[in-house]
Amino acid sequence: MNMMIASLAPAVVADDLPLLDAARPKPRYNFPKAWHHFKELIKDKENTAEVAPIFEALPWRGVYEAATAFLSTEHGQALRKAEPSLVEILDDHEALRKLPAGTLAHVYCDFMEREGLSAQGLADELDKYRRPDQYFNDQADWYFRRMRDTHDLMHILSGFGRDALGEQCVLAFTYSQQPALAHLFLGYAGAYEIKRRMKTRAPIFGAVREAQRMGRACPRLIEQPILELLATPFDELRARLNIQPPLLYRQAHDMWRAQGIDPYDLLPPEKMAA
Repeated sequence: MNMMIASLAPAVVADDLPLLDAARPKPRYNFPKAWHHFKELIKDKENTAEVAPIFEALPWRGVYEAATAFLSTEHGQALRKAEPSLVEILDDHEALRKLPAGTLAHVYCDFMEREGLSAQGLADELDKYRRPDQYFNDQADWYFRRMRDTHDLMHILSGFGRDALGEQCVLAFTYSQQPALAHLFLGYAGAYEIKRRMKTRAPIFGAVREAQRMGRACPRLIEQPILELLATPFDELRARLNIQPPLLYRQAHDMWRAQGIDPYDLLPPEKMAA
């Protein structure tokens, strides 16, 4: 790691901890709970309080195995020590802007500043829905936080925006990276809602399926050295990660714009009966 990249890393490294706290509950599916909260969510898509219970009900059942397998490697331990907090790295735009123009760091800062977002803001929003019994003192917590903190990087690297279809596509992309059934459920259910409300011929489901394939072709981002990715030229990085342009997503946008529809203002607020 060169000195410029190393200067971005937080100085504090987590103390040695068990790989996995034995008190963590085994991930289990609860389909009725997921359906109940999804029905509440589609009444008001801004009601993010309904999202966390869906992920609790439709988790990535192999996440403990994935986390401990990665953290049992030399690479995993080196990355945990080099990047203890992605929030600190990603929100230090002053340091990121010192990296060469055209790198992921600059594309990331441009996106976050344009959208008025921050890594800490996302962490705070999701933490509002964590109960006291959901905090555990183990190394796996670091792995799980990276699942949260790479969300906006997935938007940027995949090319999917924060429009209604883009969000469904990112969920499908993420499913292939972090296979919580909730990602797939929400991605396709959201696509169905767009199709139902818009009565559109745009390739909604095709775009979501394409996103799922893109995520499968890309190495798991949470297990990549994010500091090095940030210092890499953007186009070179996307080629290295096997990320192809999202053609059907762009086609859907082109079709809507040709009809005078703004893809970023697709769905008017709608309160639906339960």
